[in-house]
Amino acid sequence: MKSNVSRRNFLRQGAIVASGVSVFPESLTILKKGGSLGANDRLRIGIIGCGSRGNRVYMNGIHNHAEAMNAEIVAVCDPWRVSREQTNIKVKEWYGHDAKQFVSYRDLLQMKDLDAVMIASPDHLHTTHLEAAVRAGKHVYVEKPLAMDMDKLIRATDAVKKSGVVVQIGTQLRSLPGINGARELFRQGKIGKLSRVEECRNSPRPYWYGYLRDVKEEDVDWKEFLNDRPVRPFNPDVYSAWYGYYEFSHGPIPNLGAHFIDIVHYVSGAGFPESCVCLGGTFTWKDEHKFTTPDCIQATWTYPEGFLVSSSNNLGNGMGSVRNFYGDKGMIRMSNWNEPFV
Repeated sequence: MKSNVSRRNFLRQGAIVASGVSVFPESLTILKKGGSLGANDRLRIGIIGCGSRGNRVYMNGIHNHAEAMNAEIVAVCDPWRVSREQTNIKVKEWYGHDAKQFVSYRDLLQMKDLDAVMIASPDHLHTTHLEAAVRAGKHVYVEKPLAMDMDKLIRATDAVKKSGVVVQIGTQLRSLPGINGARELFRQGKIGKLSRVEECRNSPRPYWYGYLRDVKEEDVDWKEFLNDRPVRPFNPDVYSAWYGYYEFSHGPIPNLGAHFIDIVHYVSGAGFPESCVCLGGTFTWKDEHKFTTPDCIQATWTYPEGFLVSSSNNLGNGMGSVRNFYGDKGMIRMSNWNEPFV
């Protein structure tokens, strides 16, 4: 059934619900508002992981709000010398001083005058870095997916609960006005009883190819990168394009799908699924890089609230992406996160 809610009204409602997206992490805003720091104190932040997320997205977000929030980046950490030095160049340009540079997160977390860290390390290190940071009393913004191993996840979340610090995970799409508008209209019953949510993501090639770099062994602390993974000879492909290796990242379902499933929960208000099935493999991209992360994969969840969720990913076809919420009165299309419509 076609909804009588116009696209223009839908987007207007979304804008009312959320006036805009803040790229400065809410967890760090809370520190200033909540009195964790003195009124005149500067928020001193460290970056763990200086790749594209840490060096660009996180640092740019902090810099854009640095004056309003009285914040600055004072330390950077990465096993690759090149990333550390490139990140420090930005710090010096923005703040007029060098950042303290570290190879190991352990050394960075020993800084007494460090208030918070932003974790943008490879997926297999998120829980390790999170647990260590909160045990050191640092507030944290950590990239998704939070974990690859359930035991490590439980240990890290237990440490967070005992720490008293503020932690936020990087599922930021719920800050978008359109997503909040979709949530409001769903809860007003505009599409009726939810029966199914689907995502079909297509792209011409896997995203991990874009991260391949000519990394020299002498510039990397290989053991720091591997952490608890088995020791093996240095491999520049594994180091730079770790997204493409299953031992270090489980691929598009937990990585890209973390946003999708978060929005399913946020819009619908549903809790935990009662079952999940996932199938896939590396079917298309077989070459000298020997990637092992699935390039074609599908997952299906069932929820006790009475609906089905599916996510399929084909990283060998560029036909675009589709995301839909289906109810017995209508549907919400979210192919463009910024412009959903009923």
